[in-house]
Amino acid sequence: MTNDTMITRRGLMLVLSSPSGAGKTSISRALLEQDDALTLSVSATTRARRPGEVHGRDYLFVDPEEFTLMINRRELLEHAKVFGNYYGTPRQQVEQTLAEGSDVLFDIDWQGTQQMADQARADLVSVFILPPSTAELERRLRSRAQDSPAVVAERMSKAADEISHYREYDYIIVNHKISDSVAQVRAILAAERLRRDRQLGLTDFVKYLRQGY
Repeated sequence: MTNDTMITRRGLMLVLSSPSGAGKTSISRALLEQDDALTLSVSATTRARRPGEVHGRDYLFVDPEEFTLMINRRELLEHAKVFGNYYGTPRQQVEQTLAEGSDVLFDIDWQGTQQMADQARADLVSVFILPPSTAELERRLRSRAQDSPAVVAERMSKAADEISHYREYDYIIVNHKISDSVAQVRAILAAERLRRDRQLGLTDFVKYLRQGY
């Protein structure tokens, strides 16, 4: 056993936010495929399940009454109403994962990020993803063919307001190309994992070094 085995790490909460269509979901999926120490936070939501989505894997699908009870029982780290539906992050699983030294990835909006910053700023690393242009954002929304033209128009109308919150984030990435953006987020993650205040046992390790061990 070496002295450096004394050092463990508390996990961090990596938040990716962006206007719809800017690429945060694609970046999130790539990060999860490439990094075994990163797990996805599964949000609770009141919205209808889309084709191919699985309860407990993609979201925890609950009715509005149950969601309200979760808020009242303080079971959510954050919650917000987005496009007429409620979304929230269950607290218990996240806190357990951080204590075990693993990291949790969140795909949430600026409202949720603000709430998480209020509750757990020391654990939070926030990244805002910007599109290269408004035209490209609209093209991406239309090309994924998940939403009706009316919903696409609504998402585009919300984009300017969402983008205005970029100053509240630690890092900003302009998503020209998914692979480049993934590499940039991985660099952020690598640096944040090495922050002094996340390395538990470091004080004792340094004390042993100074004593000649």
